[in-house]
Order: sequence, then structure tokens, then C-alpha cells
Amino acid sequence: MTISRAAAAHTIPYGIRRIGTLMSPDIDRREEAEGVLNPAVATDGDGTVWMFPRLVGVGNYSRIGRAELIRDGDGTLTVRRDGIALEPERTWESGGEHGGTEDPRITRIPELGIFVMTYVAFGPTGPRTALAVSDDARSWRRLGPVQFAFDDGLDLDLNLFPNKDMVFFPEVVPGPDGVPSIALLHRPMWDLSFVRPAHDVRLPEVISDTRPSIWISYIPVEEVRRDLAALARPGAHRELAGPEQEWESLKIGAGPSPLRVPEGWLLLYHGVSGAIVGSAFTPQSDVHYAVGAMLLDADDPTRILARTAEPLMTPDTAEEREGIVSNVVFPTAIERIDGADYVFYGMADSRIGVAELIRDGA
Repeated sequence: MTISRAAAAHTIPYGIRRIGTLMSPDIDRREEAEGVLNPAVATDGDGTVWMFPRLVGVGNYSRIGRAELIRDGDGTLTVRRDGIALEPERTWESGGEHGGTEDPRITRIPELGIFVMTYVAFGPTGPRTALAVSDDARSWRRLGPVQFAFDDGLDLDLNLFPNKDMVFFPEVVPGPDGVPSIALLHRPMWDLSFVRPAHDVRLPEVISDTRPSIWISYIPVEEVRRDLAALARPGAHRELAGPEQEWESLKIGAGPSPLRVPEGWLLLYHGVSGAIVGSAFTPQSDVHYAVGAMLLDADDPTRILARTAEPLMTPDTAEEREGIVSNVVFPTAIERIDGADYVFYGMADSRIGVAELIRDGA
């Protein structure tokens, strides 16, 4: 069901200040010759900060790399490449001309003592979200593709549809029934053209807007404590937010893990406008990605307290306007490093940019 919206009781006192380009593809490395983009970031127990970029190799084949982030004496962030974190080794991670492990996000969940990576496994049936977990933020163990619980009351089987932009909350929150739960955001896509080009999709009655939107699902935390694999079996699905403004008229999707702030949960998200030609699963030439923000209630993340009417960030620099997919800023990580909250984002599906999250007036 769609969540009823409360009137915005708060403004969003945050902004994004660009720092610059952090990582560009090394064309002499076949595994990243076609782009580095959309990274996850995590800090391990020793304080080392690791970045996990999506590496696009020759033939549009993606892997999840690993690199150490180093803060120089003058505060500049630099990158030291450290190999591959997740190679597309499983049947559900590769297939056809376009395949691989893509667009990771990482959430540290202290309640469970682990890091959880969500990533897009692009296999024979198109993009599906998969999970991997780690104790040390370096080596990863797969939990497999996410299997959404069927909701008979909504007549909704999310497993029929491609899904992307999944990210976990870092803290336990109350589920819809009040049970302490692990919550996650994701974005179903009702387009089945990747596997059924001529298929007329018959959507459940609960879906009133076919544009991709942000959904929220839950797993009771006690189920996860008994069996970590329960993280890959979320239920209690609800639509959280859909497109509203012109700059997000085509679709929206979650960015980094929601960040706990004094006002509640700060969620950066991407909004897309323009025109999609042909399949939504192929690179487009007439789309525009911008960054917006929502504030969600701390105790009930289905309650939207405020939402930006205008984007916080639009593709303005040459690196953001020109690339494999032009006019893209795509945030995928926020990490606190030496007291500052850094935002990491994809630039035109080709490079990685870094910015700083600031409070208004800072």
C-alpha cells in the first residue's frame, strides 16, 4: 500500500558542496576501461576507509572493485587500487551481452556486528538485488539474490520484477506491527521488457503509478539473529515515495544508507527526468539525474517529514555532463572521515566524484 503523507513539519537544513573528481578509469586496465562509478564505502575496525567502485570493463561487463581511500596531510582524498572484491562468478550475476556485479551500497549494522553490501546482479533475467556480508569490510560472503516475501493481501510478488537501489538502515526500527526490525529501501521496476519485450504487464491493483518509486520492507531483527540469511527475505512491503517534481518525473531511487541526523533519517536520493528510448535497461542519451533529499521520522521511517522541492545537486561540471550516460550525478555512499561527512557519487556513469554534506550556513 502507499503510505499516507504527513504535512512537512521540518525543513531540510543540509546541502552538498562539491570537492572534485576522486577516481577516473585507467584505460590500460581492461576491467575498468569503460568506467569507474557508483561506489560503496566502509571504514573497517582499524580505521582504514575502503571504497568499492563499480568497474565497467570491456564489453560493458561490471565487477565490484576494492580501493583504499587515503587522506593526505592537506586533507585531499586519494585512491589506492586493491583488486576485485566481487567478481561475477554465479549464474545469476552474468548473462548475455550485459552482465556483472554493479552499483554496491554498504551499511554497517552495529546491532548485528556486520557490514551488509547490496549490489545489482545483472544476469539472464535482468537486474536483481543480491546481498553479501562481511565482518571486516574487506572480504565478502554472498547471501544470494533477495527473495521478497509474497504479500497475499496486496496480491504482490515482487520477485517477478527487476529491482535496484536497495539499501539498509543502519539501526533497528519498529516494523509496521511494532516489532523491532531491520528496514531496507528498494526500487521495483514494473518493466519486463528485458525478458519479455512484447509482454503487456498486468500490475497488481495496489500499483497506481508505473514509474519506479522507492519502497520500504522489513525483517524482524530476531529472525536475523537466528539466521543471517533472513536478511535476504524481507517482507511487509510498502511504497514510500514516488516522483513528484519535474526534475524527478521519470523515476526516483534511494542513494546511500539513510543517515541518522538530529531531525530523523536523512535520505539522499536520485531523481530522473527526460525521455527513455527503447528498453530502460540500456544506456540512455536523453536523461538527467539530480540529487534530492528526504527527512524520515526517526521512529517511523514510513513517515516523510520533509522533502526537497528543488534538487540539492544537478550535473553542472564537465565530468558530470559528459560520459557514458551524460548529465548524471548518482549518490551511493556517505562516510564520516576525520569528522566530515563525505558524499561519494557517480559522474556521468564514467567517473567517481566526492563532495561534502554540510548543514545550511556551514
